[in-house]
Amino acid sequence: MKHVIRAQQFNKKVLSELFSIAQEMEIIVKSGGSNVLAHRVMATLFYEPSTRTRLSFESAMQKLGGEVITTESAREFSSSAKGETLEDTIRVIEGYADVIVLRHYESGAAQRAAEVSDTPIINAGDGAGQHPTQALLDLYTIKKELGKIDGISIAMVGDLANGRTTRSLTYLLGKYDNVKIYFVAPEVVRMKRDIEAYLKRHKIKFFEEENLKKICKEVDVVYQTRIQRERFGERIEDYEKAHGKYIIDKEILDVMKKKAIIMHPLPRLDEIKQEVDSDSRAAYFRQAQNGLYIRMALLKMLLL
Repeated sequence: MKHVIRAQQFNKKVLSELFSIAQEMEIIVKSGGSNVLAHRVMATLFYEPSTRTRLSFESAMQKLGGEVITTESAREFSSSAKGETLEDTIRVIEGYADVIVLRHYESGAAQRAAEVSDTPIINAGDGAGQHPTQALLDLYTIKKELGKIDGISIAMVGDLANGRTTRSLTYLLGKYDNVKIYFVAPEVVRMKRDIEAYLKRHKIKFFEEENLKKICKEVDVVYQTRIQRERFGERIEDYEKAHGKYIIDKEILDVMKKKAIIMHPLPRLDEIKQEVDSDSRAAYFRQAQNGLYIRMALLKMLLL
């Protein structure tokens, strides 16, 4: 791999290799880290707010012995505020770093960056486009928690139209056998037709459902997402229609399978009640921790 831009670029062989390296990274973290990327520099360039993604990338690099240079809120506090293009910014930063982790508010920005960069670009989320490293850690979490990916059933819940995490995860799930996907979303944020077309091409069974409680009885994974106010712009009425419609609480827990899991890319608002956190099926904080191991594995694969 030269760049990590979209989920579709990964095949099952590469995913298996990545997951094996991630398991090694878990051992490395527990043993105090490694110097395998000593003297390598990672630049994190974030035009949108982030906590987990930016810090997990920076921690991943440091635990492998590398160094980090960073700018947060680059939209306001970088030369972008002066009118510099993304392409020019990337051309400059690639002279300082061995890998660039980019989060941007425009869909397709990571691809634009990759087209002008000889330094590896990792897409850390581009608008409503994709978030491939989140999808990789999500898939790794499913594999760890359930012991398999082939044959699982999953409900994707919430903002599916604007949710780059669900889009990217769907692309990865399309590479596995006998997967069944339920899309549970308010009408204004239902999954987009291009994803449905992709699933049809890959013969993946999918269904659109409205009754979350009914579907939670059937699935192995409930992947809950936040209704993203920032993606609605001036469409406040549409946001109000979608917000609060699907909430995971004790009532949902009571009907779920005993060995099912609940995932969420975080941050959450009120779509998962805090009463759920103590249940063993609440996997979202373990999911966030897995992001460290997957990003360490990616950095190793790209830089060695």
